[in-house]
Amino acid sequence: MKPVSIPALLLVLTAALPALAGTAHVTDPDLPRALPDAGPVSVSWTDPAGFSELRYSGNRWEAQRGDWVNQLAGYVQDRATRRLADGQRMDVTITDIQRAGRYEPWRGISMDRVRIMRDTYPPRMTVNVRITGADGQVLAEGERKLHDTSYLMKGSIGDSDPLRHEKRMIDDWLRRELPGTPRA
Repeated sequence: MKPVSIPALLLVLTAALPALAGTAHVTDPDLPRALPDAGPVSVSWTDPAGFSELRYSGNRWEAQRGDWVNQLAGYVQDRATRRLADGQRMDVTITDIQRAGRYEPWRGISMDRVRIMRDTYPPRMTVNVRITGADGQVLAEGERKLHDTSYLMKGSIGDSDPLRHEKRMIDDWLRRELPGTPRA
């Protein structure tokens, strides 16, 4: 095999940059850090660059791809809105996310983009919550540490949503936090 010169390698990498530029990254500083206010639930988040998902992923570049923070925030907003009683308000700030599974780079270059699911890699999320009643009185407030250590034991046949484990964890938390019958 013929060695590649540094200038030739730089030329190839420079040509590839425009294609990479269009890829969304959760750490992009120009992206908003909150969902638009729409109803009784507001959701914001701290800088995703500090989230456990990126710090401990094993493949930071793959972990930061996409808009999974925005998707999970939207899911929290939608599901919490359904569970709140009339007049209540909920403010959520997401301070950490560790998605289910991890990248295991030691498996080799052909597996560096594969998220490995093990019981030692459960989904986790830390949120700060404030729930107020129709009269403005604080009903609940504080930090919540969500986790689902049995996520692999819960059925998900036919569910190909890459965030299904995190969404199920959010649903479990909201059932505990906001008991009652959800609205359609």
